Amino acid sequence: MKKKIAIIAHDGKKAEMVGFLKDHKESLEGEDLTSTGTTGKFIEQSGLEVDAKLSGPLGGDAQIAAMVAEKQIKAVIFFRDPMGKHPHEPDVQMLMRLCDLHNVALATNPATAKLLIKGMNNE
Repeated sequence: MKKKIAIIAHDGKKAEMVGFLKDHKESLEGEDLTSTGTTGKFIEQSGLEVDAKLSGPLGGDAQIAAMVAEKQIKAVIFFRDPMGKHPHEPDVQMLMRLCDLHNVALATNPATAKLLIKGMNNE
């Protein structure tokens, strides 16, 4: 089974995420991408194909966390908004904990996401 890269962005970071994806489109085109629902619609704007799950507040973060636990995800790029209030924060914390537990690379801002993509390109 081919492993996926999960891409998630809080509402306040979606525009920044689209810009990041456009800047790194060439590196991500051959990857199998998955995302939460609303983020998936934004990813499509960057010209990349994505398998979108439920919206984060409706369980999308939990779906991706389950994929991490099942070793289907090789990396997570999650542009988090540290200033926003998120009703699904427990799901976000679970996702991050499972990334740590299962040793899955997790980038939570553009600087670490750029390094993560560079590292995957060098594998």
